[in-house]
Amino acid sequence: MSETPTREAVHTRTVDGFGTVRVLRLDPHADAATVHAWVREERAAFWGMNGLTKEQVAEVYAHLDTLDTHHAYLLEKDGEPAGLLQTYEPEADRVSECYPAEPGDIGIHLLLPPPGPHGTHPGWSSALLSAVASYVLLVLDKRRVVVDPDVRNEKAIARFLKQGFVAGAAVVLPEIDLPDVYLPEKHAQLAFLTREVAFPGDA
Repeated sequence: MSETPTREAVHTRTVDGFGTVRVLRLDPHADAATVHAWVREERAAFWGMNGLTKEQVAEVYAHLDTLDTHHAYLLEKDGEPAGLLQTYEPEADRVSECYPAEPGDIGIHLLLPPPGPHGTHPGWSSALLSAVASYVLLVLDKRRVVVDPDVRNEKAIARFLKQGFVAGAAVVLPEIDLPDVYLPEKHAQLAFLTREVAFPGDA
């Protein structure tokens, strides 16, 4: 019996004392069950996909896969699914209506699954964010990361600030109604991380 080939990573980073994090392009259909299990959890309410079926989750990411400005990735830690990363060009996103986007900016959304046997590591979130930051700032050669968590998502905001992000303005992102996805109006807390802060030796 032939083995399923390992998916090629777009980025791999070994974090001391944590393990190896791989960033893989999300397969909308092959990864639908994993992502659906994460987004349907009440703790993922701010992701906005609680009520979607597995098929609808696959459709959303299949639509995202057709865009040149938005991309989705599966994070793996030592071969096990560990998170969902979405990147976007701010100029092509609703966030651009709420702050002056600059050349070299990149936006991200990060979803971490419910804590499991491996999720109790005290540096779990920080290690994954470090790997994500190295991918978007160094591999993709961007100058600044922007995040826009819901203002009520205090855990996410605290996580970003601990990682070196600087809080910006609280804004209201307008609703988006596309054929394959609807995003309601969102009260968001902007925060920014520059390459100079995250990786001073590589700036």
